[in-house]
Amino acid sequence: MKVLKNLFNTTRHHFESGGKLAGLHPFFDAIETVAFAPALTTRVDAHVRDSLDLKRFMTFVIISLMPPFFYGIYNTGYQAGVASGLDVGFISCLLRGAWVVLPMLMVSYAVGLFWETLFASVRGHKISEGFLVSGLLFPMTLPPTTPLWQVAVGISFGVVIGKEIFGGTGRNVLNPALTGRAFLFFAYPANMSGDRVWTVIQQTGQQAVDAVTAATPLALSPLAASGQALSTILTDAGYTFERLLMGNIPGSVGETSALMILIGAVFLVVTGVANYRIMVGGVIGVLAVAYPGYLLNLSSGGEAARMFSVHPAWHLVMGSFAFGIVYMATDPVSAPGMNLSRWIYGIAIGALTVMIRVFNPAYPEGVMLSILFMNLFAPLIDHFVIKARLRKRVPNV
Repeated sequence: MKVLKNLFNTTRHHFESGGKLAGLHPFFDAIETVAFAPALTTRVDAHVRDSLDLKRFMTFVIISLMPPFFYGIYNTGYQAGVASGLDVGFISCLLRGAWVVLPMLMVSYAVGLFWETLFASVRGHKISEGFLVSGLLFPMTLPPTTPLWQVAVGISFGVVIGKEIFGGTGRNVLNPALTGRAFLFFAYPANMSGDRVWTVIQQTGQQAVDAVTAATPLALSPLAASGQALSTILTDAGYTFERLLMGNIPGSVGETSALMILIGAVFLVVTGVANYRIMVGGVIGVLAVAYPGYLLNLSSGGEAARMFSVHPAWHLVMGSFAFGIVYMATDPVSAPGMNLSRWIYGIAIGALTVMIRVFNPAYPEGVMLSILFMNLFAPLIDHFVIKARLRKRVPNV
């Protein structure tokens, strides 16, 4: 550590004002503050004392992402091994998955950090630690077959259009990682949807990674015949509730394991980083829409919408709902700040997710659009909640 400290001390003057690399000072500062805590102290009033600063906040979020991230690497390797007829041992799957996922992560961080450094240099700001989370979240929302150049394009759109044009971290209206994901979905739908994007196949003796057809649970909904329950289709395809909970299925890198995401959610709530009201509200919203539809389907003899034929609890473990409601919807910048607003916000996201899944068969997953849609309404929800609270106050006399 002493050697590293001396390295920063001897090179710092090149990045300070008047130095040859002064324009890259935000980049140097970001690297130094990752290695060492800043020695700056507050010299004027007022002093704000809080054990949770921005760096520690983002560190906790990254720690909470580790269970679904590492499981996503393993599952990517496992699905590729099964499709390729290769060894599916734990270590083999982990290495195979790392070969696919880690390049996506490195491209996400490298390209995103370029844009962060550029905007910070132009504005004279420091690079925010918030990008460490966005750069990790983004590749976890993508299919493992996503080309690396699309990863670069998507994170560029998310950082520049989703955050920097609003002023940077703390001022963005939309979640940056989800904004980049939405851009790729609509710009390159063939690489973001369908049955050939969720599992990679590695051919022996070749480095090229190709796709193999593998339908996700949500994609099976249109296949249900009249009067046939979707749960039957899912079970026949090997997608039991327990398997969906564990996440040993094709899907985006970080979305498949609801159990690993639940572990991350508990950590976020216990540490006070994420608000439980949004998460619980999302679950309530899903059940509030899915359960009446499920009862309607039973009473109509299975003639209602196919997605209503599955038990409401399945909606919680299928697709990206768990990942979205835990890591995307709870973004403290794009989510509401009032407690009542958070309940409304979470419930609306859950309800919209089910409605999109049920009434739009061409777009089986709805959590991405639900969160982005409610991001836009978050300030309005806070406005009316605060306004209603102020009306209850006793007027000054």
